Amino acid sequence: MSTILETSELPAVFDGVKLAAVAAVLYVIVRCLNLKSPTAPPELIYQDSALARFLLKSCPLLTKEYIPPLIWGKSGHIQTALYGKMGRVRSPHPYGLRKYLTMPDGATATFDLFEPQSEHCTGEDVTMVICPGIANHSEKQYIRTFVDYAQKNGYRCAVLNHLGALPNIELTSPRMFTYGCTWEFSAMVNYIKKTYPQTQLVVVGFSLGGNIVCKYLGESQANQERVLCCVSVCQGYSALRAQETFMQWDHCRRFYNFLMADNMKKIILSHR
Repeated sequence: MSTILETSELPAVFDGVKLAAVAAVLYVIVRCLNLKSPTAPPELIYQDSALARFLLKSCPLLTKEYIPPLIWGKSGHIQTALYGKMGRVRSPHPYGLRKYLTMPDGATATFDLFEPQSEHCTGEDVTMVICPGIANHSEKQYIRTFVDYAQKNGYRCAVLNHLGALPNIELTSPRMFTYGCTWEFSAMVNYIKKTYPQTQLVVVGFSLGGNIVCKYLGESQANQERVLCCVSVCQGYSALRAQETFMQWDHCRRFYNFLMADNMKKIILSHR
């Protein structure tokens, strides 16, 4: 009668596979979340001037090291996904009035007007004229959060709704917003200047909006009247170079390109 010998080699092999799988998962998590990426203060590029020195003195946060939230805070992809889909915890809902402006070609431009909730620290009347990012409008969470903070600090806010971006506002002419058209933003600014003749302006643009506001200020010297300053947030500078970059697979750029293109297609098809 032959003797059956029991061996522990098979369970040891399974344990090794499990250990390797756990190690692989941990490696992917560390790489995807950029947990090994060191924190550092932002790199500032500026010309030494009285204004630059005043800004650095007034905003010490600009020279401090950024400490992101634990675990997910170092991953730009996760931050983008979480904030884009979930927004802030208890995201504010500022109350504003929607204004309608008829353009010369029959288009209907809209913007939302939010009054300040306190007096400005200078005692003056200051209005922020805000241009959101691509396909965005005043109802986006990052715009609502920004407006709420500005209102509490004594700023009136006027937020442009990009032509065709709001789902409940129909197009009244055969066109929608583009990267280079400043007509709607100009109409909003002119309305603010006429309605509030004593107000000073702070021009703010996010992403695509940064291109529009900078182009608007450069189109005419008259557009710069009563403008205290312009703030461009995350603006793209070269559309041609950006197009090449978005076709790359590094850092999921091509995936983001697909998402943005798909969003634009949905907007266009909603107005067909």
